[in-house]
Amino acid sequence: MAVRQHGQQHRRGKNGVRALAALAAAGVVAVAAGCSAPGGDMANASADGPVAEQPAAVLGRAADVLAEAGGAETRTSMETSSGGTRVTIRGQGTYDFRRQTGSVKVVLPKDPAGTEKHRPITELLAPGALYMMNRGAGVPDGKWVKVETAGLADGNLVTGGVTDPTAAAELLRGASGVREVGATELAGVKVRHYRGTADIGRAAAAASPLSRDALTAAAKGFSTDAVPFDAYLDEEGRLRKVRHRFRFSAQGPQVTVVSTLLLYGFGMPVEVELPDDADIYTGEIQQG
Repeated sequence: MAVRQHGQQHRRGKNGVRALAALAAAGVVAVAAGCSAPGGDMANASADGPVAEQPAAVLGRAADVLAEAGGAETRTSMETSSGGTRVTIRGQGTYDFRRQTGSVKVVLPKDPAGTEKHRPITELLAPGALYMMNRGAGVPDGKWVKVETAGLADGNLVTGGVTDPTAAAELLRGASGVREVGATELAGVKVRHYRGTADIGRAAAAASPLSRDALTAAAKGFSTDAVPFDAYLDEEGRLRKVRHRFRFSAQGPQVTVVSTLLLYGFGMPVEVELPDDADIYTGEIQQG
């Protein structure tokens, strides 16, 4: 299917999610139609002490705490499983939670025969938009592809191979059924581990203005809003790791996408320069 990437919205609904197939270019992964995801906030209290804050409320502030922290380094992975085939796309970069902009270098897997190597894709994340360099599929070298995230049926939760860090945190605003698993360590940092289910629709309603449109699109594009997650917060309430599990039902085997985000190096300066219009490719590309 050929689509025009700039100045035209992607189709929503059953054929709206071309997820990782659009990114991998070699057709290794195909998450292609009919989106669906599977569907204890009791406070601890003592007779003499104050009521402890509910875990869902703690998670609901995670995006705001990250905005206060500013910039951070990030590592990402997106693992797709379907019909016995498992493919993982990895990324590394920096992100500014105040401006909701970042840059991530995404490393694609080899093709099934293991003979073709794909150049890393540079992705620029910005409110309402995703920019990709080295997209392949007929895009000229040196040109960017721009995607309006509100026009994606999944709001770019999985399409780009990287869940936008702000969106990953904003999803926790819709957390329910949360329980605290316990304390652990991540890279020598003490964290609290929480587990629950995020409702995309609830998260969209409570999201910050810059990310609301994309999450609203995801809430409309998925047939079910529930997304199981594991989240790890440090002693300052900063999100250090979050893993979301998205599931899709297509006309074939069920597809599971596990998206993991790691955050560290808080407070670092992050500079992201978005491409000029002249550097954006406006022709047709092969979508998968």
